[in-house]
Amino acid sequence: MSSHTAHGHDHDHDHDHDHNHDHDHADSHGRARPAWLRVGVALLLVLIMAATACLVQVRVGEATVITRFGNPARVLIEPGLNWRWPVPFEAAVPVDLRLRTTSSGLQDVGTRDGLRIIVQAYVAWQVAADPQSIQLFMRAVQNQPDEAARQIRTLMGSALETTASGFELADLVNVDASRVRIDGFEQRLREQIEQQLLNSYGVRVVQVGIERLTLPKVTLEATVDRMRAERETIATERTAEGKRKAAEIQSAAERDARILQADASVKAAQIQAQSQVQAADIYGKAYAGAPQLYTLLRSLDTLGSVINPGTKLVLRTDAAPFRALVEGPVLPAGADHGKP
Repeated sequence: MSSHTAHGHDHDHDHDHDHNHDHDHADSHGRARPAWLRVGVALLLVLIMAATACLVQVRVGEATVITRFGNPARVLIEPGLNWRWPVPFEAAVPVDLRLRTTSSGLQDVGTRDGLRIIVQAYVAWQVAADPQSIQLFMRAVQNQPDEAARQIRTLMGSALETTASGFELADLVNVDASRVRIDGFEQRLREQIEQQLLNSYGVRVVQVGIERLTLPKVTLEATVDRMRAERETIATERTAEGKRKAAEIQSAAERDARILQADASVKAAQIQAQSQVQAADIYGKAYAGAPQLYTLLRSLDTLGSVINPGTKLVLRTDAAPFRALVEGPVLPAGADHGKP
């Protein structure tokens, strides 16, 4: 009896102990993580995910178009974070604003003087950074830069044909650099496409240039012939100009020579006249002082001017002026003939 009672007491004690232990453990776990805390954490995660879904980042070199149910609602241009309603209410579409270059490819076009040239041009372009142009770009080419480049190439081909028809070949290919008008050709080409690209596609033209310009065989031969003719014309003009200047120089030299010769003749005549006056004065004084000596000296001067080493003359000795050699000087009357 006592033994059974003790056993039952022990059983009850163990049962109560286990029950109280489990109850205390459950109460401790409930106090560590209450239900409202779990709900708060879940709500916070949901809010973070919703906020992340509503944020949109605008990168440098891009614009972002916010569409509402597929229709553009607003355009974000400034780089940074912005907000939008989550999908499917609003979506963010990036638009590339970076600079691009498109080549026209080789185009066979005609010049104003009826000759053909092969020209290749390029255009540097970008989507204009304003909301209206960005939306226009999206509508025109569905925000596809490759499609925009294809449209630009087609437009460039037509513009090259129109522009080339306003220039002669000599304006584009010439040995005279001052006559080449490539800059004018590029400017005219830009005017042909600039406004149309902006109005139709929202694309801004930054630069237009000529990459390559070649000539077909027929045009090349015509160009060579034209250059040869121009060279010959220039050579003829320069030759004529040289002859004209040479004639001017020769005429001026002959005129100066005639002037100098006339001046020399005048001066020589003046000197000769003065010398003749002085000689006549000397002759007069000499004759007045010694007439016979004067006559003898004049006769000798005459002989000196007439006879030279190769002259042979046969003359009478009693004829003048040889009489002075035979008869001697004529002495004045009353002079002594015996004295030397």
